[in-house]
Amino acid sequence: MIYLDNAATSFPKPSCVCKEVLRCLENYCGNPGRGAHSLSLAAAEKVYECRENAAALFGCEPENIIFTLNTTHALNIVIKGVLRPGDHVLLSDLEHNSVFRPIWRLAQEGIIEYDIFPSLTLEGWFPSPLLVCSHISRLMRPNTRMLICCHSSNICSRVLPLREIGALCRRRGVFFAVDAAQSAGHLLIDMKKMNIDALCAPGHKGLLGPQGCGILALRDGVTLNTLTEGGSGVNSLEGNMPESPPERYEAGTLPVPAIAGLCEGIKTVTSYGIINIRAHTNLLYHTLFDMLSSVEGVTIYAPAHAGAVMLFNVRDIPSDTATRELDKTGICVRAGFHCSPLGHATLKTPPNGAIRASFGIYNTKGDTEALWKAVKGLAK
Repeated sequence: MIYLDNAATSFPKPSCVCKEVLRCLENYCGNPGRGAHSLSLAAAEKVYECRENAAALFGCEPENIIFTLNTTHALNIVIKGVLRPGDHVLLSDLEHNSVFRPIWRLAQEGIIEYDIFPSLTLEGWFPSPLLVCSHISRLMRPNTRMLICCHSSNICSRVLPLREIGALCRRRGVFFAVDAAQSAGHLLIDMKKMNIDALCAPGHKGLLGPQGCGILALRDGVTLNTLTEGGSGVNSLEGNMPESPPERYEAGTLPVPAIAGLCEGIKTVTSYGIINIRAHTNLLYHTLFDMLSSVEGVTIYAPAHAGAVMLFNVRDIPSDTATRELDKTGICVRAGFHCSPLGHATLKTPPNGAIRASFGIYNTKGDTEALWKAVKGLAK
């Protein structure tokens, strides 16, 4: 099997991740913050170790690392914890539904308004950071409270200029939230230098952890209204949730085995080095691009944006039909709209979407060659 669906979830997981999940379940899977006995303390120690590792990766304080169910959960905490009636929001034209749908619902209910800023030129090439920020500036209003955007698209590897966008938001007093679903573990992130107020990331994609745990990282001093209330292990006699992170946003039992695995996943990413991972996926992208470009009838979308994700179609074959045929050859890729109708509309893909191949640290040039050969067969 050749797995090229790492934008959905990374596979295979590092052996150290699998071993640590099992070790947790067998040896220290107590409930952190819910007791002073040895198992609870051991679980709490591992949870804090993961906070420290994630904080070092993203450039924030360990106490500002909040564990969530997934990126979507983290994004909902931020969107619904910041926005108030009458607010205006900006988002990019490449956003995933985990950003678009919560904002759309609030707008449908008449609570907020939103505008979408362009992140690509019509040709799919790089607009300069200055041009992107110019578009954003023109759309900002006196009541613009939040700008939220992906760091890297989940369908075309487009990387948005976060440093410049963050600086603009800071100057204008706009809350800056980032969806790092595709960039965490693939791109360098420094929340302080990028002026990011809230960063949302999955544990199971580029950070190589198991499913079941996401991350919300907050800038120091940021306080959100809570999305969920319940037991936190502290201040139990009070009706309100605690004032300080992480407990303020972590109601209920944490997914300790998933956090334990994520801790090892982050260590693996750190050991490889983000720059090396980026170079590896870029090499695979360029290798596959060169090969698929030689196949008549293949369309590659936003080809200038090299990275861990490539979007393409083969002649007029529906993308779901093509991926079923590729699966018969042992190749795992994803078809359709990838929960990103905004992005597909921006890239002008056909009514049935497109095929997405996405790379991870364990993919090789041989994997890209196998996909190329299979696509050649489809294109005949």
